[in-house]
Amino acid sequence: MAYASNAGARLYWEAGGSGEPLLLIQGLGWSADMWFRLLPEIERRYRAIRYDARGIGRSDVPSGPYSIELMAADAMAILDAAGEARAHICGVSLGGIVAQEVAISFGDRVRSLLLGCTHTAGPDAVWPEPKVMEMLKTRTRIPFEEAVRAGVEYGYDPSTSRERIEEDIQRRLVLPTTAEGYSNQLLAGLGYPGTRERLAQISVPTLVLTGDRDRLVPAVNSEILARDIAGARLVVIPGAGHVMFTDQPEAVTAAMLQFLDSVGPLSSRSS
Repeated sequence: MAYASNAGARLYWEAGGSGEPLLLIQGLGWSADMWFRLLPEIERRYRAIRYDARGIGRSDVPSGPYSIELMAADAMAILDAAGEARAHICGVSLGGIVAQEVAISFGDRVRSLLLGCTHTAGPDAVWPEPKVMEMLKTRTRIPFEEAVRAGVEYGYDPSTSRERIEEDIQRRLVLPTTAEGYSNQLLAGLGYPGTRERLAQISVPTLVLTGDRDRLVPAVNSEILARDIAGARLVVIPGAGHVMFTDQPEAVTAAMLQFLDSVGPLSSRSS
């Protein structure tokens, strides 16, 4: 096990594979383990660095409030601990908001940016229907397993096999998220003013990914990101909901690798 430290929190991280570094930032309440479907292919060509965000899994659960800016600084602490000056940055859902802040505030450390099933946050985001927001806000009042299962209806595409979803659930139950950690992360996202007015500051190659059936972060948010980030590419994954890396892992992996390969090796770029 490896740990980094930042702002009073010890943060668990791990890495596998070889090649240029790719930092993976998971979403609200999800640990580093939940990249498992993508890693076999990614690690053949890249060094995949992933971590449990503060409040989640094997990382500390310091008292709040948390902020997206603090979580972006945590991500840089992970890169430091991994011995990497720069990396491709990939964030999904809440992790995608963190990744945007990383690209804006720590742009010199970003080779390229991959944003999955995410939005700008703040007033410019298109939020889900009220019953979805209510589910997200009230799940800390019920046992963790019940909360995880309550999100299945909204997180996954209906066509995804129950066996595959259950595999995700069982992995999440091994590292249960505390109510405090979940709430602190959620409030960080809800309290963040958003990136919309600063997206023009992102100058690195960017891929925006979304599932066409995402009920948690409607796909129109990805259209906004792709339009406002100069040169960004938008890929819509058919038959995928919010947890697109479980609904359609092969399509997501293929899109990521195609994009990363197109960025080219570090030696071929002036930056």
